[in-house]
Amino acid sequence: MAQISKSALAAIAALAVVALTAQGALAHASEQGFVLLLPTDVYIAAGGASVALTVVLLALLPPGAAEALFRTVRMWPASAALRHVTSCLAAVVLAFLVWRGFTGSRDPSVNPMPLFVWTVWWIGMVSVQGLIGNHWRWTNPWTGPAALLTKLTGSRAPWRYPRRLGHWPALGIFLLFAGFLLADPAPTDPARLAAYAGAYWYVALLGLVLFGPAWMVRAEGITVLMRIYARMGLLGRARGRVAAGLPGWQVISMKAPPLALAVFTLVLLGTGSFDGLNETFWWMGVLGVNPLEFPGRSAVIAQTLIGLVVCNLALIAAFAACLWLGERIAGTRRPLKQAFCLFAPSILPIALGYHVAHYLTAILVDGQYVAKALNDPLGNGANLLGLGDFYVTTGFFNTPGTVKVIWLSQAGAVVIGHVIAILLAHALALRDTPGTRRAVLGQAPLAAFMVAYTVFGLWLLASPRGL
Repeated sequence: MAQISKSALAAIAALAVVALTAQGALAHASEQGFVLLLPTDVYIAAGGASVALTVVLLALLPPGAAEALFRTVRMWPASAALRHVTSCLAAVVLAFLVWRGFTGSRDPSVNPMPLFVWTVWWIGMVSVQGLIGNHWRWTNPWTGPAALLTKLTGSRAPWRYPRRLGHWPALGIFLLFAGFLLADPAPTDPARLAAYAGAYWYVALLGLVLFGPAWMVRAEGITVLMRIYARMGLLGRARGRVAAGLPGWQVISMKAPPLALAVFTLVLLGTGSFDGLNETFWWMGVLGVNPLEFPGRSAVIAQTLIGLVVCNLALIAAFAACLWLGERIAGTRRPLKQAFCLFAPSILPIALGYHVAHYLTAILVDGQYVAKALNDPLGNGANLLGLGDFYVTTGFFNTPGTVKVIWLSQAGAVVIGHVIAILLAHALALRDTPGTRRAVLGQAPLAAFMVAYTVFGLWLLASPRGL
């Protein structure tokens, strides 16, 4: 079995390389990038073919081969030492950022508040959480201050969190965050962002103090978001020790999530997809807006919010329909809710892969502004990092060689995310379905959905943008 698993892994890796080495076309990267100069049909076709061939390969593998790929290596004992200390430090950093948001420059490329919220946290820390492991255990800005308050006052949470609410409050909070990110007229305005971030910190801390840790892991949207992505990390915990394995191994080792958490997982993908879609010329055409004369975000707030909701509902409906059809093809007749909760985590690699790909060019540019802010955090001419008169460059967008590397990196993130998603779905199906043939038949509609979404994700990356 080990030999078969190694062969399967090598074959799957080779298929992914097809998408990364296709020749004959140049492309552009996404996220306020540059206009596509040459077609990307070759790359998109190769990416879709890679995922499709992965499906075929998995159908031919013996039972257990896919799950064997997610075996882990247990290492040193797990520890959460100093997590309250680092959490308090994170709260101090957030307080500093809020202060700078109100008192610093109004330029979002200079003020550290928007730079750290949108570049360091939303792009960098979320990506690291999903790619490496759960750093949020140490970096969240609430658990440390709450523990300190408990120690000083000697009192514990007076109320019990209502279990019937589950994770639905967290999902609602994340949708509010997504609405602010995509539809607010000025989400990068330092003072505006500082007001929202400061108020949210106080509300979340109050909830933690009143309801205890259950509030943090069920109702606090940011923490739930980070905990979901942590299930994709290379590193995690297994039987009290730090363990490492193929991304997604923690999904295999955990129970199926409750319905609200399963829906949250789909919403992560739907929101990320709409984040890319609402910048395209196609979406501008749907709105009847000239992309070269965009009137501003304030003119399309309602349309953006409606699009966000419709995109997520359409994704959830399509996913559920594929599962319903698969259950009937396989003849398992598993309740749709049970199937939805079982297979929803398999979407995580797709959401994470697109998150990394979509924001790659943003981190390349805005990361330089972050370095400048770290070099002079108070705006008083300091030179803490020795950068001196450092100038931000976007020259790598003007050279065909670097543009191709950027595009291939983005395409690779999308394709690899889909390949891992198919591996996960296959392993979950075999674990919960009697017989390999039934599992493969039942997974067919979901696999087709993932192949189509691969092509859609690559199209989003290659589409000219109007914002």
